[in-house]
Amino acid sequence: MLRVSEVLRPLILPVYLPTLVQSMGMTAMLPIIPLIALELGFSVSQAAAVTLIGGVLGVLGPIPVGRLMGRVGSRRAIIATGLIQIVTAVGAFALVRDALAGPSGATHQVAFLGVLTVLGLTDQFWIIGRQSYLGAHLPPQHRARGMSIFGGMFRIGQILGPAVGGAAIAVGGLPWIYVVHGVGMTLATVLVAWGMLPGDEAQQRADVGGADAQPVDVLLIVKAGLATVPLTIGRLARPLIIPLLGASMGVDAATISFVFAVGAAIEIAMFLPAGALMDQFGRAAVLVPCLAVMGLAYVFTAVLVWMIPAEQHATAILTASTIAIALGNGFGAGIVMTLGIDISPEQGRTRHLAAWNAMQGFGRLLAPAVVSGVTAIATLAAASAVTGSLAVIASIWAFMFIPGVTPRPPRGPFSDRGY
Repeated sequence: MLRVSEVLRPLILPVYLPTLVQSMGMTAMLPIIPLIALELGFSVSQAAAVTLIGGVLGVLGPIPVGRLMGRVGSRRAIIATGLIQIVTAVGAFALVRDALAGPSGATHQVAFLGVLTVLGLTDQFWIIGRQSYLGAHLPPQHRARGMSIFGGMFRIGQILGPAVGGAAIAVGGLPWIYVVHGVGMTLATVLVAWGMLPGDEAQQRADVGGADAQPVDVLLIVKAGLATVPLTIGRLARPLIIPLLGASMGVDAATISFVFAVGAAIEIAMFLPAGALMDQFGRAAVLVPCLAVMGLAYVFTAVLVWMIPAEQHATAILTASTIAIALGNGFGAGIVMTLGIDISPEQGRTRHLAAWNAMQGFGRLLAPAVVSGVTAIATLAAASAVTGSLAVIASIWAFMFIPGVTPRPPRGPFSDRGY
């Protein structure tokens, strides 16, 4: 049996390093998109709405993307769409610079929407392609550790990206955020072209499947998704609920940012232990506490806001809530991607992963809908309580369902369950 280091080392160049630099470029760009939209003449509500393009493509895009990748292969699709992103970043730089140099009009706005559409759609190829590649090269006994490192690269990139992006904007202005993205995609594409071996038989089986490919089990994906969609909602609700809650309690922006940094550090520290726990004790042994702790943390946040005078303890409430949520979320590093591979057959895996990612896309769309919907009729604290309750309910479902559809772990309470 191969040791975990022997399995993971060959994945550094084709997957882990490209993921890190691509994530840095992407997350440097994302928070600046609404600001660019405002500069191009969009209203505040329109600037917020354009960010939904990525969410809609996350639901509608994976299935056709998966079908196309099944025909051309992951490596070719990733390299081709990487080149498209690089060209698009260059065009976006020229577009924004031209708009800021003079009066911007409808032409700039339409072109900007086109840029967001191209970037959002091509990003789906990278998400599904790398996940499929990892699924073909990670044996079940080391799969969770491999996927957790994959997720960890995203999280590190999410920390470094905004810092690099902020420095670029400080030096050159808003258009330079697309330079950061373009450089990140260039490095990532070169690494994939160099590191991913063409003609890899294992990957071809995962992409194409041939006559032995099984039809996509939609019911299984939906059932497993009932455990992971609330997790996605909880993850995406945090950057909505916590900052708005902090602002409503009088906490300044610098303090809110520092609190978020503390939470991010906790999550980064946990992604390696989370993968080891999944491989040794099973997926449910990580997903259940992840959902339960995160859910209870959101409910805990609501209770603190309702019971403690915010004007006296606002920073303490915000810090305690963020740390508790981060502890829960840190357990789940890589769990969604790991489950996607677990429930996908080897033959034709890419099509199954596409359907799985489309399911997760609903969570990304539902998160702002849950927060905005509840706050429209109640309070932010109530939105926190609802978000937490969904996660707690999902933890019960995960305990009952997930062990039966994931590999049996070597030890722990779930070792006698599963197939």
